Amino acid sequence: MDSTTEHRDDPWRQTHLGRLLGHAVRRFDERVLTLMAHDIDVPLALSNLAARQQVSAAHIHVTRHLSLSGSRLTDLAQNAGMSKQAMGALVDQCEAWGLVTREADPLDARARQVRFTADGLAWLEAFRRAVAQAEKEFRDSVGDDIATVLTIGLEAYAQA
Repeated sequence: MDSTTEHRDDPWRQTHLGRLLGHAVRRFDERVLTLMAHDIDVPLALSNLAARQQVSAAHIHVTRHLSLSGSRLTDLAQNAGMSKQAMGALVDQCEAWGLVTREADPLDARARQVRFTADGLAWLEAFRRAVAQAEKEFRDSVGDDIATVLTIGLEAYAQA
C-alpha cells in the first residue's frame, strides 16, 4: 500500500484534535516570535535572535513560567512540564543572551533563583504585546464567538 492510499484509509491521524492543537500552538508561537522580532522596544540583540529564529518556542517556556519575583530552576522546570536538565539548558541560553540572571536564593544558601534582567523584563513586555496581537489575529480569523467558545473549552479541558 502506498502512502497516498494509507492516508485516505486513516485520515483521523491527520485531523484528530491533538494534532490540530499541536499545529495551532506552533503557528501561534511562531507568530508571537515574529511579532517580537519586529518590536522596536525589544533590545536589539534579542530581536535579532528572534528574527534569525535562534529563539524557539522552547525558550518561551522560560518567559511563560518565570515568576516576576524569581524562581528556582526546579520550580521553573516543573511549571513548564520539563526536566530540570532541559530547563537548565534553556536558562543557560537565556542567561547568555541577557534575559535572565541567576542569584543566590535568600531562603536557601545552596539554591539559586532565576530572575529576569532589565532586558528580560522588556522581552516579557514584548511577549505580552505579541500574545495580545496574536490572540486578536486569531479572533479576527475565526470570529469572536468561536474564539470565546474555544477559549472556554480549552480552559475547562486543561483543568479537568
